[in-house]
This record gives sequence, structure tokens and C-alpha cells, in this order.
Amino acid sequence: MDVLSNFAGGLELALSAENLLFVLLGVSVGMMVGVLPGLGPAPTVALLLPITFGLDSTTAIILLAGVYYGAMYGGTITSVLLRIPGEAASVVSTVDGHEMAKNGQAGRALGLAAIGSFIGGLVATACLILFAPALADFALSFGSPEYAVLALLGLILVSYTSAGTMTKSLIAVGIGLILATIGQDPMTGGSRWALGVPALLDGIDEVAVIMGLFGLSEILNNVADNRRRRSSIRNVGRVLPTGRDLRENAGAIGRGSVIGTGLGLVPGGGGVLGSLVSYGVERKVSATPERFGRGAPQAVSGPETANNSASISTFIPLLTLGFPPNGVLAVIFGALLIQGVTPGPTLIADHPEIFWGVVGSMVIGNVMLLIMNIPLVPLFVKIAEIPPEVLAALTVAILIVGAYSINGNAFDVGVMVAAGIAGYLLRRLGIPPAPIVLAFILGPIFETNFRRSLILSDGSFGIFVSSPVTVVLLIAAMTVLASAVLPKVRRARETIEAED
Repeated sequence: MDVLSNFAGGLELALSAENLLFVLLGVSVGMMVGVLPGLGPAPTVALLLPITFGLDSTTAIILLAGVYYGAMYGGTITSVLLRIPGEAASVVSTVDGHEMAKNGQAGRALGLAAIGSFIGGLVATACLILFAPALADFALSFGSPEYAVLALLGLILVSYTSAGTMTKSLIAVGIGLILATIGQDPMTGGSRWALGVPALLDGIDEVAVIMGLFGLSEILNNVADNRRRRSSIRNVGRVLPTGRDLRENAGAIGRGSVIGTGLGLVPGGGGVLGSLVSYGVERKVSATPERFGRGAPQAVSGPETANNSASISTFIPLLTLGFPPNGVLAVIFGALLIQGVTPGPTLIADHPEIFWGVVGSMVIGNVMLLIMNIPLVPLFVKIAEIPPEVLAALTVAILIVGAYSINGNAFDVGVMVAAGIAGYLLRRLGIPPAPIVLAFILGPIFETNFRRSLILSDGSFGIFVSSPVTVVLLIAAMTVLASAVLPKVRRARETIEAED
């Protein structure tokens, strides 16, 4: 009953005039971002950070969360109509969705995606309501050894599941860990890597780094590619699915909800991983797998359900453990810190209005998106055709103003610009930015708790196998490492044997 009463209170809070306005604003911006290929939710959330400085904590997170899951909805539109994924998680739906559109079934594809995303969002929100408080209570028993091993597992998972090869992901993690060491030593207070620059004594501002790596580098990348496509699909057709459509896709939507909700908990996973796994499952269970790639509705409804449910379930590790599982949540992590709120096991107890208010807003936001998605498709197609140079100029101006407003100094603008240029160059080398940011956030958590654990144990590493939780987490970490390394070793051995 406590859960239901808390949820009712959160729903009431989310329905206040101010919060309702920001739910609508967040999901609307998210949908528009979703249909603008190349921008994505992470740069947009980073771009909106300065706006949240003057907002109430709950309202700020409601806005940013709405942008995130709203972008999952919007990304489908360009995937289906332009064959360009507006968001990375919509890549899987591009082929079959566009094939349906060419056959005059664009509306059917978009309608099924909208219904699936709505159901997946509600399933993930229900899991957030039911399991997050219990997980937070369990995490309250964690000490330094548990947090150190959990951070280590997070870093390994980020390396394993991020875009690109594991080698390049590890390089990205290494860069993030190095950046995290700049400033004061967390245990002794001594200066590290400050290079005689007073502004570096307090470390690099993570918000400026996030805005540069996700915002500016994305804009530079888009301008360099200079890609623009126009839709050849003019007749969208009926958007509202028929009863037969819903019956035929019920299994795909149900499986997508479960897959997405589960994989949203995995660091580095989220919507992209959820949609990929969902597509593979649907193809395997289908009685007509040969239709996949030629316009199979289940190849759209399942993955789109999975990516939206994953975008919401990613909030479980962020709000209960203080671990952002992907780049977008890393930005929201920064937004919470700016508001003076530390994500983690004590958040629900110390700031129940934030947790339950955000949960309530997710239900309202998904209802809004379902209602908006159907009549506004033609408008969003027009938005997708905005010249990229116009969008780039406006975004860069907002980024510069936003970076300056963090602490009111030009140094943060320099950090943002440097991070943006570095992020662009790293992208060109195939090194993804998300692991850099996640390692930048997880690094201090790992270092502080690792060193504190060794102090508590007088230098004995046995403290990391002294509790069932740390043992389970270490086994999980070793399993992930083994699954990544052993196939490479096996292939190398086979190559050597073949040469002999």
C-alpha cells in the first residue's frame, strides 16, 4: 500500500501546472530531437542543462527525462519515412519500417511503434515503481568494498557493450579515468595533474565535458558529414492500428517490453542493445523469418517497444545505486548534482518527491506521446528537413552560453570547446564518447571506495571477497571479461593453427 500511496502522491505532483507543462515540453522536444538525424537525446539533454539551473529539482529531472524517452518515439519517424534513424536505438527498425512505408504501410508501421512504445514505457515504469525502492533499501547495506566492485563491474560492462570494438571502448574508458584524476586527491587533498593552472585544482567540470563530448562533437560530426535526406514517402496512410494488427503484434510487444526493461539495467546497454536483442528474438520465433528485411511488422513493433522500455528502466540503477548506465543518464546524473542531489540508495528516502514525481511524470509523458504521435507525424517530417547548418549555428550558440553559465567563467567554455574538438577527433578514430563520460563519473566512485577499502583492511585485498555481494559482483565481472576475451583467444589460436 505504501508503494501505491507514494505513486499516487508522485502522480499528483506531476499533474501540477508547472510540472505538467515541463512534461509536455520535455516529450515535445524529445520527439523533435528524435526526428532530427544526428542530434540525439544526449547532446540535447546536455544542451538543456543550463535551463535547469533555475528550476526545482523535480521539475528539472522531469524535463530531461521527457526529452530522453520522447526521443525514442521520434526516432522511429525518420527511420520509417526517410530510412535514416533519428536516434541510434531506431537503427534496427530502419529496414523493415521503410519497406512497409514503400508498400503504402508507413502509418501502420508508425502506429504499431507508437502503441508498442507506450506499452513498453508503462511496463518499465511499473518495474521502476515495484523494484527500485527495494533495490535502494538493499543498496543501503553496501559498504566501500561493494561500491568499488560494483563500479569495476560497471566499467567492464561499459567497455563490453559500447559501440565500436572493445579495444577502442577500453581506450575511451582509459581517457575518462585519466580525466577523473585531474584535481584534488580524494583521500589526501593533494593536487594531481593541475599543471599549475588554478582552475584545474578543483578538477574539470563534468557538465562542461558532457556538453562538449555529446553536444559540440555531435554538431561538428554532422557538419563534416553534411548529410541531408528528403522523404519520398508522401502518403503516410492509416496510423491507428487495427485490432488484427494488435493481435498479430501482441507477442512482439510483450517480449520487447521484457527485453528492453531488463537490458536497460545493463551499463552501456539501454535502447540500442534492447532493440537489437528484440529484433533477433522476433526473427528467431517468427514462423516466417524470411519476411524480416522485407517489411515485417514485428521487426518494427518489437524493437521500438524494447528501446522505449529500456530508456525508462535505465533510471533504476541511476536513482537507486547512483550509477548512470549510459551517456544520457550520465548527463542527468550531472543535472542532479547541480541541483545538490546525490543519486544513490538514499535518494528515495531523502528526496521522495524527486523519485515519485519523476515516476508519475513518466506515465503522463507516455500518454502524451501516444496522443501526439499519431496526428503530428506530418509536422515532424517537415522538422526533419531543417537545414543542418541552421541547426548547428543555433546549437553552438546555446552551448557556449550554457557552458559559461555553469560557474560564470570562461574556463568552462574552453573546457567545453576542447572536449568537443577532442570528441569529434575521437569519433573519427572510431572511439565512442559515451564510455569516456561514464568512466569520468564512475572513476572517482571506484578510486575512492577502492582506496578506502584497503585502508579499512590494512592493505588486504581479501576485503573484496569478504561478503556474498562482492563475490557475486566479481564473478559477474570475470564472466563478462571472459566472454569478451576467450572468443578472441580462440580465433587467434585457430589462425595460428591454420598457418601451421
